Amino acid sequence: MNKNQLLNSELSYAIASMGHGDLMIVCDAGFPIPSTAWRIDLAIVPDVPDLETVLTAISGAFITETVSYAAEMAENNPPLLAKVQRLFADSDQQPIPHAQILSEMAAKAKVIVRTGAFDPWGNILLYSGVDAPTWFAKPGLKVPEVYQKRVAQMQGKS
Repeated sequence: MNKNQLLNSELSYAIASMGHGDLMIVCDAGFPIPSTAWRIDLAIVPDVPDLETVLTAISGAFITETVSYAAEMAENNPPLLAKVQRLFADSDQQPIPHAQILSEMAAKAKVIVRTGAFDPWGNILLYSGVDAPTWFAKPGLKVPEVYQKRVAQMQGKS
């Protein structure tokens, strides 16, 4: 059995398939998922599973370089925003307009994970990163300035 806490085989496979910069959207139950998207549907009944549960599981298995969410979340769903910021505290945060998430970003996602969440503005964009300390660990490599902060964070030095 897998030592990882993430038990869903398709979600584990999706995470293993992500490359640097690839986009995963974790969405609420009402998100309009394009018919061409790789869809992982975890929804069972309203709020099962909820966003926090799914995002917590993903955050333990996925290196998230950047997280985006609806700019409208700050005003309209601050409790969810606080959860996202807590779970992805070491990731860059980039709010964007909700309409852009529903159209342009949905079309760009490598995978879309549907939860049962009934959470307004509950569509979270996770951009894949790299294990920077391991990536730059070979002798003679210099860590570029853009990755120095990330390496320190991942090594627990920030």
